[in-house]
Amino acid sequence: MPLNRCSILIFLIFTNTALVSSKSTIEPCSNSDSCNALLGYTLYTDLKVAEVASLFQIDPIALLTANAIDISYPDVENHILPSQLFLKIPITCSCIDGIRKSTSTKYKTRPSDTLTSIADSIFGGLVSADQIKEANSVQDPSVLDVGQSLVVPLPCTCFNGTDNGLPAIYLSYVVRPVDTLTGIAARYSTTITDLMNVNAMGTTAISAADIIAVPLPACASNFPRYASDFGLIVPNGSYAITASHCVQCSCGPGNLNLYCMPASLAVSCSSMQCRNSNLMVGNYTVQQGSGGCKVTYCNYDGLVNGTIWTTLSTSLQPRCPGGQQFPPLIAPPNTVSRDTTFAPAPAPQSDGTTPGTSVVPRTGSLPQLPPANGPAGSASGAASGASRLVNALVTSPTTFVLCLCASFIVSSLKF
Repeated sequence: MPLNRCSILIFLIFTNTALVSSKSTIEPCSNSDSCNALLGYTLYTDLKVAEVASLFQIDPIALLTANAIDISYPDVENHILPSQLFLKIPITCSCIDGIRKSTSTKYKTRPSDTLTSIADSIFGGLVSADQIKEANSVQDPSVLDVGQSLVVPLPCTCFNGTDNGLPAIYLSYVVRPVDTLTGIAARYSTTITDLMNVNAMGTTAISAADIIAVPLPACASNFPRYASDFGLIVPNGSYAITASHCVQCSCGPGNLNLYCMPASLAVSCSSMQCRNSNLMVGNYTVQQGSGGCKVTYCNYDGLVNGTIWTTLSTSLQPRCPGGQQFPPLIAPPNTVSRDTTFAPAPAPQSDGTTPGTSVVPRTGSLPQLPPANGPAGSASGAASGASRLVNALVTSPTTFVLCLCASFIVSSLKF
């Protein structure tokens, strides 16, 4: 009888190992709000900017600005991004069935696709085959119809858009075999303690394929709740396009103050001039006096019913500000020809087209610099206690099963 019990145990554990081979940070939620979030994604093959955007159903320009890639180049959406390039993918993180996740991404299957290849290769381990299976009620994973539309549930966290009381946007990062928690903390200018608090980790041990939430310092907007871009938050060292491609906002370097200015786009935009002044969004005047420097600033205040709102503010500062500093940009890769065999099928809802694109003005180009990963990070503190890890039941199934079998046999001999 002990052997039979062991056989059943072996079967149950090995059939469920795929479900528990990695762990991911889970944020419980109880309302219908959403936030901006980022996915850490590594390209599985050479892909055009537009193809990556179509894969995640996002604006190609939003993809480029999130990674501080210069979008003033002609035909930038058709530039080829090389295989193994790491990108930050901007997504909307929602509350679904009591858990933070993004379900806005849909994938159209190709003849060679399996749930495993879609999860591990095309989406870079951000999702598991079982999660796709469950999200789409797939009865037989071995049978996928060509052209079938699958919802791809992607991990994300909000944590109220803050980290230790400061604005932050959270990156869902897939741990690589060479990663350590120390290395990840250094890469994103945060601390080991902060990463452990955010992810509710008891130790610094991490394993390949784990998905952890990494807080990135950010510039937060103060737009009214009824603005269509309410809650806009931009990671330090990057850009964002808003107001129907009419406004470009940036964050840093050197501070966490959101700076917005008109974007030079071939679109129709409402007036961006502040009332009772000659100032446009992003412009300011200074007047030096004995008591300090009087600064009058024209602020972007959100898009409301298709209209760009602005406010004129005046403040007295100890000294006059210098020129606005922008995050450094990198040039997009050169366009190259390549085999399109491994390119993903167009997004189901796009019918082969990509989201609308635009061009923003170049604010500086430093091709030799890598994309910014964020400035000085967060100190340790009481980060969200709601974070929980879905832990693997076993780290070494074989050893675990043998130990249990031995325990059953010894227990049986006693009787």
